[in-house]
Amino acid sequence: MRRRINLKLLSLYIATGLPFVLSQHAFAVGDVSSVETFIKSIITVLAGLAGLVATGFIVVGGFGYITSSGNPERMDRAKSTIMWSGIGLAITVAAFVISNIVTTLATNAFGK
Repeated sequence: MRRRINLKLLSLYIATGLPFVLSQHAFAVGDVSSVETFIKSIITVLAGLAGLVATGFIVVGGFGYITSSGNPERMDRAKSTIMWSGIGLAITVAAFVISNIVTTLATNAFGK
């Protein structure tokens, strides 16, 4: 029962935030013929989705921690969810930054 509620909350969170992540790129009419612009757009959308999912899991873990009522097993599970969500969010941010650095270096090396 609890798992089903958490899944519904996560689905609601993703469905609410998804238009905000995708709207910038869905309505943008830019130079799609450029491979660089296309790849940057894909990376930005994927990083936004991954960040949204990680944030949703942090919220679910925090909710589980608050409602654990001192039960050590539930507290440990909630702490683990928060920790791994934070690690996933850090990896997502690092991947986004590294991909932007590589794209900039490649653009400078090969020219436009």
